[in-house]
Amino acid sequence: MGAKLLCFCLAAALLAYYIYAPIPEDIEEPWKVMFISASFRAVSDLAAVADWLGLMHYMEGLMLITSAEYVPPTSDENVTVTDTEFSNVAVRLYLPRKPSDGLRRAVVFFHGGGWCLGQAGMRSYDHLTRWTSNMLNAVVVSVNYRLAPQYHFPAQFEDVYSVTKFFLQRSVLSQYGVDPDRVCVAGDSAGGNLAAAVAQQLLEDSEVETKLKAQALLYPALQTLDLNLPSYQENANKPILSRSLVVAFWSEYFTSDPSLREAMASNRHIPLESSHLFQFVNWSNLLPEELKKGRVYTSPVYGSPELAQKYPGFLDARAAPLLVSDAQLRGLPLTYVLTCEHDVLRDDGFMYARRLRAAGVPVTHDHARDAFHGAVTFVLSPTELAVGHRLRNRYIEWLNENL
Repeated sequence: MGAKLLCFCLAAALLAYYIYAPIPEDIEEPWKVMFISASFRAVSDLAAVADWLGLMHYMEGLMLITSAEYVPPTSDENVTVTDTEFSNVAVRLYLPRKPSDGLRRAVVFFHGGGWCLGQAGMRSYDHLTRWTSNMLNAVVVSVNYRLAPQYHFPAQFEDVYSVTKFFLQRSVLSQYGVDPDRVCVAGDSAGGNLAAAVAQQLLEDSEVETKLKAQALLYPALQTLDLNLPSYQENANKPILSRSLVVAFWSEYFTSDPSLREAMASNRHIPLESSHLFQFVNWSNLLPEELKKGRVYTSPVYGSPELAQKYPGFLDARAAPLLVSDAQLRGLPLTYVLTCEHDVLRDDGFMYARRLRAAGVPVTHDHARDAFHGAVTFVLSPTELAVGHRLRNRYIEWLNENL
């Protein structure tokens, strides 16, 4: 009996140790956030074990979350939902059923998941895009772009760009009753990265006559140069998205070669020949003082040029939208940026918002001091959070006022 009790106590202690993680004091519902974080961590650890055993790729293990969350296209009294293709790329299309006084607004949405995970049919994304269509009485196109490790950059960008360019054709907009002056691209995390890159590329594309009205970037990943920003240091082990997972996502976006991940993990992946790009992500000039928290900017440590020669994608502005010049930012549409205090990617959003404003782009930057990465999608049971509802509603409110 004593031995059984001892084993039970040890097992309980190990479980408690695994589940427990310090949660910032200003985060609401800390115990719920702790369990959500532990669940994500458990799946990540199991995927890592499966990868080590040679059973499956690490990202394929994480894709179990995507598979478990899948819901089929289901119409309701407000919105007609169908899975179809635009320009040979799979999309989930949401068409409002409510009558409209005139042409409708439209949102082209790109899901997050580090370019490796996620899909338009995930329960959380299906809810967000359905809600967007219903609340705005808008057409929503949610894109199922190709994912790593099966496909690397630029496949993901090419898919979302192809869909957006196809949808912006006057004949297609007319087919769905969309006002060509009221179209927005939006996305969260890696999807925010893709939305920013698409908006930039459209400015350079003479074949596209329709101009975007807006872009909405929810805690976007925007640069590959400095993976040791203050937010990377401060939030390395905060809920949902750790620094190590961001590095894994970034490196896998470009290649499955572990040498790039190792170089990115030590922040020694940028060659000296590309040193001129650091001006675009120099946080000492682009972050407010309260985010620096006494940290002093140090010059980057340069890496071997071989990685950049083999995998040039991580120096491509289509993958890292912060790397374009100030002149290339001018002309971008109305912009919404959401950042979260307890997020590894926080500083990317801050730097982009500042650079956009300096270039004359109208920007609304909402910073949630009590939130973490991915918060917008936590609005459904059993992972429903009050902060998720608040941030989602604010995002919809901005779209309603500006689109």
